[in-house]
Amino acid sequence: MRFNLVINLERLSPDDDMRDIARHTTEMVQMADRGGFDIVWAAEHHAIEMTIAPGPFQLLAHWAAHTSRIRLGTGVVVAPYWHPVKLAGEVAMIDLLSDGRFEFGIGKGAYQREFDRLADGKPQNLGVPMMLEMLPALKALWQGDYAHDGEYWSFPKTTACPKPLQRPHPPIWVAARDAGTFDAAVKEGYDIMTWALTRPFAEVEAYMGHFETALANNPRVKRPRFMTMRHAGIYERPADAVPFIAAIQRQGRQFENLFRNLAPVIDGFPQDPDPALLGNQGEYTPDKLTENLILGTPDHAIEKLRRYAALGIDYFCYNASYGLPLAEQKKSLRLFIDEVMPAFQEPAVRAAE
Repeated sequence: MRFNLVINLERLSPDDDMRDIARHTTEMVQMADRGGFDIVWAAEHHAIEMTIAPGPFQLLAHWAAHTSRIRLGTGVVVAPYWHPVKLAGEVAMIDLLSDGRFEFGIGKGAYQREFDRLADGKPQNLGVPMMLEMLPALKALWQGDYAHDGEYWSFPKTTACPKPLQRPHPPIWVAARDAGTFDAAVKEGYDIMTWALTRPFAEVEAYMGHFETALANNPRVKRPRFMTMRHAGIYERPADAVPFIAAIQRQGRQFENLFRNLAPVIDGFPQDPDPALLGNQGEYTPDKLTENLILGTPDHAIEKLRRYAALGIDYFCYNASYGLPLAEQKKSLRLFIDEVMPAFQEPAVRAAE
């Protein structure tokens, strides 16, 4: 099993200096680059301070200039917010600027609030069909002149400029949750990204079941890669868990607010909703978070991750961004690199620091 990192710029207070946050995320990516992570992912979100990611390609270009080995991916570009011609060019440009290190992740979108502002108020459930229409158009644009007349986009003959360095195109990853999306993605040979949120390990097993069913339905397709993401926090003693638990609980309330439009967002900061409106807080007790997520001492993390490796997961994605204080983020990542990853990788894989 190999390792990925997802990290975002996140601002918890108007007093936080964005320059400090930007420096911190770059330093975390550099740690991952030196420490043997395969891919770092940047999200796309708009008008919220908890995930500042309006231009994932800009951020990835910056990271590309400050790293030497790690691959760089969008986790994810939100299909309904883009025109295929513009997205095809942006993907090709970052592939060029990163010297062919780009991994293209695409998804349907997470928050109806964003659809209300960036996708003309379309219902969020249109995200999957829009994504599935867009992908063949992107692949055609990367090859040469192409005209499109579809349900969601139409444009006359055009092509992507520049063309991507990786031919025929960078690896394509699809964020999948339901069985239909798994099947549609695997049929085309796209790699699979999953996130079980704070749910039990059984949710990860369910995603792997969808993946295996899709493989059985498409026996001539070469097996794509399968990645799953979890909040991760490594600390030296169980008593050190307090800030990690508190940060995930806070983010969980904000996430449900944004997902269901439960409370205002004031100057970019999501407010905590009325607790009576929250529907999944049973997952956010300290015991459940510690059980379901990769939280714990290095030995506990290794024990948990062995279940993921045994399930056949190709990439475990370490989610570093959930409002944890910056110093704790670095300390956790350092422990993960030094004491957890060696249990799963050959020593030669990890570059010397």
